[in-house]
Amino acid sequence: METRGRTYRYVGPAELKDLVRAGGEGRSMRSAVDFGVWASELTPDELAEPFTFVVDVGGMLRLAPRRSEHVVCAGGEEVLSAGEMSFYEESGRWAVEEVSNQSTGYCPDVISWPAVAEALDRIGVQRPSGFTHEVTFRRCRSCRELNIVREEDFVCVFCGEDLPREWNVAEPDR
Repeated sequence: METRGRTYRYVGPAELKDLVRAGGEGRSMRSAVDFGVWASELTPDELAEPFTFVVDVGGMLRLAPRRSEHVVCAGGEEVLSAGEMSFYEESGRWAVEEVSNQSTGYCPDVISWPAVAEALDRIGVQRPSGFTHEVTFRRCRSCRELNIVREEDFVCVFCGEDLPREWNVAEPDR
């Protein structure tokens, strides 16, 4: 597997990164067999919920229960993408029902989709052509707060300053 696209480092609260433990990362999906075994171990109630996902820097999809922290799912490492994903099975084939880049720990840009698509293609899970729910993250250059941009309104909800049009969440603090 090769690294594709921008990597995203963890930018969330330090106390959540402290939850990372060796061997506690999300379940790695290396193949369709891995995915099938994982899915067969889930209850219908578990399958009804979205899952936390990351695509690690090697391009592998890792999955964990929805309430898991992305940084734990990633083992504290950088990622190519992160968010939430739900699945359904139809006629013996697995498919993604919904997928977003919603991760306030990594705040991946919407351009991280190709890494997700490639990871899903590798394990034979049908997928949409892009995120079904895109989240636009920006860091305010004035107050340094993290913002979710809604309806193309690039204005900081904390201080009212304009937000940059380009992804900047990982900019160093001043």
